[in-house]
Amino acid sequence: MSDMTETGRKRGLGRLLPIAVILTVAGIGAVTLGDYLSFEALRDNREVLLAFRDANYVPAVLAFMGIYIVIVAFSLPGAAVASLTGGFMFGTVLGSTFNVVAATIGATLIFLAARHGFGERLSEKMDASEGRVKRMKDALDENQWSMLFLMRLVPVVPFFVANLLPAIVGVPIRRFVISTFIGIIPGGVVFTSVGAGLGEVFAQGEVPNLGVIFEPHILGPILGLCALAALPIVIKALRGGKDI
Repeated sequence: MSDMTETGRKRGLGRLLPIAVILTVAGIGAVTLGDYLSFEALRDNREVLLAFRDANYVPAVLAFMGIYIVIVAFSLPGAAVASLTGGFMFGTVLGSTFNVVAATIGATLIFLAARHGFGERLSEKMDASEGRVKRMKDALDENQWSMLFLMRLVPVVPFFVANLLPAIVGVPIRRFVISTFIGIIPGGVVFTSVGAGLGEVFAQGEVPNLGVIFEPHILGPILGLCALAALPIVIKALRGGKDI
């Protein structure tokens, strides 16, 4: 009996290892990498980056996407700077494509690590529970697409949180990947377009305006998409209210 208990304990620790590694690296990165993944570092190394891109375009794309994936997967500081770099090096269209694909891959790695570690067990416990927890889980299950898109579209939801919650409530990986990819496109294009104009910003000795996403002409359409994503939830709520 003790051997079975010990084996189960080891398996439990093994399941938690991926998310534990991510959290450990994230903590170390938050302390040590701030100066290396910053706007100042991009400004000081811009000529080297452009020269490398011009001489080795495909390796530059692969290296950039690999670094972006690592930044997102381990929740390292510098995701915004990475998005700017994508626009600065590859332009708005290609840069947005590389940024969104890399961010989706990185987010999926966190999702898989969390689901493997504790997401499946928590989801099963929530399904087996009663009362408020069960009702919350059922509400999320009924409106998964809308909730997933809202978490990606609303700028105030931390990206790391939006990767963990779906794993906890048992969202299928296909649904997570699709909603992540589509949901981060609006914000991704905004930041990438800012990065595409960094040449002029550098020339003037200024810093990029990362608050541009909150300006009315940018935030308005994003909030419109949020309202569209929330529409199925509202309709279900209204129908439920009529049935009561």
